Amino acid sequence: MAESDLLPVEQAFKLSVKAAARDKLIVSFEIAEGYYLYQNKIRMESLTPSIKLGEPAFPEGHTYNDEFFGEVITHRQAIDIAVPISQIDTTSTSLQLLVQHQGCADAGICYPPQKTTLTIAIPGAMQSTGIPPSANALINSLGTIKQRFFQDELLPPDEAFPFFATVAAPDRLELTWQIADGYYLYREKFQLEIIGAEDVKLGAFELPHGKQQFDEAFGEVETLYGELKLSIPLIRTTAAAQAIKLKAKFQGCADRGVCYPPMEKIVELNLPVLPVISAPAEAAKPGNTTLSEQDSIVSSMQHDSFWLTLASFLGFGLLLAFTPCIFPMIPILSGIIVGQGHPLSTRRAFMLSLSYVVASAATYTLFGVLAALFGSNLQATFQQPWIVGTFSAIFILLALSMFGFYQLELPKSLQAKIHDSSNQHRDGSLWGAAIMGSLSSLIVGPCVAAPLAGALIYIGQTGDAVLGGSALFAMGFGMGIPLLLVGASAGKLLPKAGRWLNSTKAVFGVIMLAMALWMLERIIAPSVAMFFWAILLIIPAIYLNAIDPLPENAGGWHKLWKGTGVVMLIYGVLLLIGLSAGNHNPLKPLENLNIAQANAATPAAQKNLFQRIGSLQELERQIDLANANNQMVMLDFYADWCISCKEMENYTFTDTAVRAQLSRFVLLQADVTQNSEADQALLKKFNLIGPPAILFFGPGHQEKINRRIIGYQDAETFIKSLQQVN
Repeated sequence: MAESDLLPVEQAFKLSVKAAARDKLIVSFEIAEGYYLYQNKIRMESLTPSIKLGEPAFPEGHTYNDEFFGEVITHRQAIDIAVPISQIDTTSTSLQLLVQHQGCADAGICYPPQKTTLTIAIPGAMQSTGIPPSANALINSLGTIKQRFFQDELLPPDEAFPFFATVAAPDRLELTWQIADGYYLYREKFQLEIIGAEDVKLGAFELPHGKQQFDEAFGEVETLYGELKLSIPLIRTTAAAQAIKLKAKFQGCADRGVCYPPMEKIVELNLPVLPVISAPAEAAKPGNTTLSEQDSIVSSMQHDSFWLTLASFLGFGLLLAFTPCIFPMIPILSGIIVGQGHPLSTRRAFMLSLSYVVASAATYTLFGVLAALFGSNLQATFQQPWIVGTFSAIFILLALSMFGFYQLELPKSLQAKIHDSSNQHRDGSLWGAAIMGSLSSLIVGPCVAAPLAGALIYIGQTGDAVLGGSALFAMGFGMGIPLLLVGASAGKLLPKAGRWLNSTKAVFGVIMLAMALWMLERIIAPSVAMFFWAILLIIPAIYLNAIDPLPENAGGWHKLWKGTGVVMLIYGVLLLIGLSAGNHNPLKPLENLNIAQANAATPAAQKNLFQRIGSLQELERQIDLANANNQMVMLDFYADWCISCKEMENYTFTDTAVRAQLSRFVLLQADVTQNSEADQALLKKFNLIGPPAILFFGPGHQEKINRRIIGYQDAETFIKSLQQVN
């Protein structure tokens, strides 16, 4: 059963209450077929101070072991619960009763806990006023006639959709709509904005999803029933206390088919002093409210000048250039230049690099803007196995051409085709370098970092694709600055034509094979990848004379290359030893041989830290269970093709101090490697463009948005981030 096929909670569990006598209530539920209620989640409470309730008498239920709550008693179909009134004032005429309940569908989807407040007339209460019982009965019957006569009378808008806004914290608002029974609001019609305050903006927020239905006026819509609560972060650039005006627009209807015109409410709110800005040193302390890194970037984009924003993002790009997601582009460009087969002038090498970098930055910008506006991450799409395999094959062809193997292995006609195919992106043309730069930006480095997330959030909130796109281009260009330096130096550093140039081509041929294997790691088994890494180290080591004795008159270069070959040979053998011991991390080949740490730090143990979830429904169930146990939830977005995710997995989550901090969380992980519809729904739910991202949830399914972590963090930084989550 899909979530959209579920009955609304008021239809799945129809609640009614009547006073059977002055000292007894009957609370009744009509439970739809295929649904059930938890007995221990049904509670009744008197909100009238002069009336006290006794222990309810439940009918016999069905006992079974529930996967979420352990051994429980459930009820199906119709149940009547007798609730004694243990204390009542003789003058009380009515009781305000709070009824709480929670139930599930047999399909495995559970509703959140429900709270309903009802007012019940107390029988015989009018006798204390001297009115005879017969007159009292007449009055009651007249009230029933009146209720039936006016049942089609609509509530005024303020009673059908009462709206409240409060300041929950210096940087957060709490908004509430109390939607009356029989009425609903359109999810698509909500609009919120701050008016008359340039230094206060609304941060990112997500409306809950409602019931899908077809509306004659608006087509396919989502409708929201019952109580709606939103926690809205504020982005403030001044710390002083101030008054703001919040404008809220919304529209709703009654179930009987009558709709209200769009409503607009303006609420004046007084914001207290914001301690974060006035005392930055205090912001790092646990418990203080701060903006997340990406929200801080959004705020700066909203208030900095155009050129200052571009300069900032150019700096962000330069910092990102040396991360594992971007660094592999350096050997790719170097291989393009070396693969020309003849020395290049400094100017020519620089122009090739510039074409590569500009095309990469332009592609990065284009698909970043499209992702922000339409919510589709093309970089994730390009991680399909056949695309990664094809791109890896291109690198293998490049490597073989550098080794000069074609003419030795294949007929001339096929030689020409393969040689042309392998050379089409390194034929010396600026267009060829540009094509490789464009493909590299999509396939080689698809990880998300905080500056990228901030720019995409800004574009999504404001629609300003010009500033957002310019910032992304500046960041993409900044990531390419080291590549320009490689190009500018290539004309001087590359050897002249001859034996040394051929040796250099062979070295870059090995690097191209390493790049092919680095990408194939995303789609092949870790043990297979580690075996190929060992082979890629051992065989070139043989060519470097690692096992041959040095001649007596060996020169310095000869000794250097032999030393390099010996190191490669030893490390390759260590990889094979580590593989036989069950380790799959090439950077820590002997990790499993340390028995004292094997159980705490192995990749298998690491993966057991997290419970995988594959859909929004699974996530909500796990958060419900964590809330019942008074625990917070940490949700990690992961993908096999995300290099920063692998870094977090191998270096951050394996740290002993990090594990100690993680013990207070329920750890969930969303693996979005396949980029399926369910994966995309999870990312869209939280306005994420892709991994890595770590989210935290507190009571009531509420995400702590200002504690989001986007991108890689080392163990020390991550511990500080965890200490601020409370």
